[in-house]
Amino acid sequence: MPTIYLLRHGQASFGTDDYDVLSELGVHQARIAGQELARRRPRTPVVVSGTLRRQQDTAGLAAGQFGAELGGTDARWNEFDAHELVEAHLGQAGASASMTSLTFQEHLDDATLAWMSAAGAGWHVFADGAYAALVDLAATVPRGCDAVVATSAGVIAALVTRVLDAPPETSIALNRVSVNAALTVIAASPRRLSIVTFNDHAHLLGEPGLLTYR
Repeated sequence: MPTIYLLRHGQASFGTDDYDVLSELGVHQARIAGQELARRRPRTPVVVSGTLRRQQDTAGLAAGQFGAELGGTDARWNEFDAHELVEAHLGQAGASASMTSLTFQEHLDDATLAWMSAAGAGWHVFADGAYAALVDLAATVPRGCDAVVATSAGVIAALVTRVLDAPPETSIALNRVSVNAALTVIAASPRRLSIVTFNDHAHLLGEPGLLTYR
């Protein structure tokens, strides 16, 4: 049965013109996560990511630490556009640009809850797509192999919520505490998916300054 390691991307560039770029710290976090994965010795790992730059770069940096490389991308692993969601909820284009991380998170919680409650299938399309990507990956990982997926906090939170059969609102709380370059581990059997760990970031605690949330 394959083990699937969901790796949140390293710190991106919050507060800049292009969030979708790993910061210098994010690059370091990705390598540290790769070293932790190397210690765990995933079996002939299949490495994939979303199509976002921060996800692909995290995958490549981490994979390099255990002698692998990014094997493919799938947009279903992509994060929703949090800045767009917050600004649409507030009705103020560009409003998120000047927010602190804490203020942004408060608005993101409210905006995500409203998105979940709104008419239409927006949230469910996002969450269902992520879950389908997970199921497809579990079904296609070769026998005797494991998988590493570089993705994002919202995706991981949605997946954990779905696997646990918890209310959708649970993902808001999970998203809020997600650590950059943390590992969430899922065991995939023919009958079910099981959460082994969520948001494991012990590998980031040995060096001051590595623990970040955005």
